[in-house]
Amino acid sequence: MSTRTLYDAEHEAFRETVRAFVEKNVVPNADRWEAEEKVDRELFTAAAGDGILGFSIPEEFGGGGVDDFRFNAVMLEELGRNPVSSGMGCVALQNDIVFPYFTDLTNDEQKRRWLPGIARGELVTAIAMTEPGTGSDLSGIRTRAVRDGDDYVVNGAKTFISNGQNADLVAVAVRTGDDPHRGLSLLVVEEGMPGFTRGRNLEKIGLHAQDTSELSFTDVRVPAANLLGDEGAGFLGLVRNLPQERLSIAVGSVAAAEGTFERTLEYVKERTAFGKPIGSFQNSRFVMAEIATQLQVSRVYIDEMVRKHLDGALTPEEAAAAKWWCTEQHVEIVNRCLQLHGGYGYMREYRVARDYEDARITTIYGGTTEIMKEIVGRGLGL
Repeated sequence: MSTRTLYDAEHEAFRETVRAFVEKNVVPNADRWEAEEKVDRELFTAAAGDGILGFSIPEEFGGGGVDDFRFNAVMLEELGRNPVSSGMGCVALQNDIVFPYFTDLTNDEQKRRWLPGIARGELVTAIAMTEPGTGSDLSGIRTRAVRDGDDYVVNGAKTFISNGQNADLVAVAVRTGDDPHRGLSLLVVEEGMPGFTRGRNLEKIGLHAQDTSELSFTDVRVPAANLLGDEGAGFLGLVRNLPQERLSIAVGSVAAAEGTFERTLEYVKERTAFGKPIGSFQNSRFVMAEIATQLQVSRVYIDEMVRKHLDGALTPEEAAAAKWWCTEQHVEIVNRCLQLHGGYGYMREYRVARDYEDARITTIYGGTTEIMKEIVGRGLGL
């Protein structure tokens, strides 16, 4: 693979910081988090202390003040390529997906109220869009918020909410009007508000260390001061942040596929059958050659998409294309690598089995492959 030019020395130094953090704080707890299906809250404060959480939050509020998505990409690559625990996804989720709502859509009073705690890792955040009856179609959101004096009264339910068990602040997509898009708003529901309850920590095929929850809202009184942006501007706020979310998923998928490929390459060199390494058989060589080529093409492609995002030029259609292409390829590559492991690939003691479990969700969350293709197709005028 050709030498990459995307990163500078400071990004590579940050890569080492991420690696050291994982070795110190994640490795000793990985198995327990997998069993408990939830990380310790101390992970967030430790990550903030080491500068790998909240680096995009302005310095005046205790963050790193670095508005450079390449740092996000470095972290995604490290966590994807060397997946010690899916629990670190809870940290990356906040940096890449949730924090922009709290840095870009908040007013000055809200920034002073929330950002210092978020930057210290003391306030864990989540975004709640998906509902039991609606997923990728934001216009189908039914959780309703009715204005009553200085409050909104919220009723409804959300599901599949990452960080749902640990979150102190949840940016909730609610319906404040009947228009499918202009009737959506974003309200921050806080831990402890009467009527706000967490349901099950849902059991998943993969990503076992990441908590994923049902949330319920029954006559929850949320101060109007917790409204993000203007009433009725929720859809625009959501759409504004979705391209970075989808790019993040794509970046992580390429890196994760690279990691699975590298581990499989070592395996086929060492594992023998009929007296010789299985990698020496023509079928194995062809499979590995095809995967290596796919990954080289995708690496160049996704690095270019990151550059476009840095320049503010990444379109929603390009983000959607990157998301569906890279995640579908990720699932395909892990599947082919598992096949090369034979029966051992089906055993969870082998990393490739867990890679297979964790990869499957990538074509679904952040918008399904089908929705991504719909976005791309509409962008073509179809």
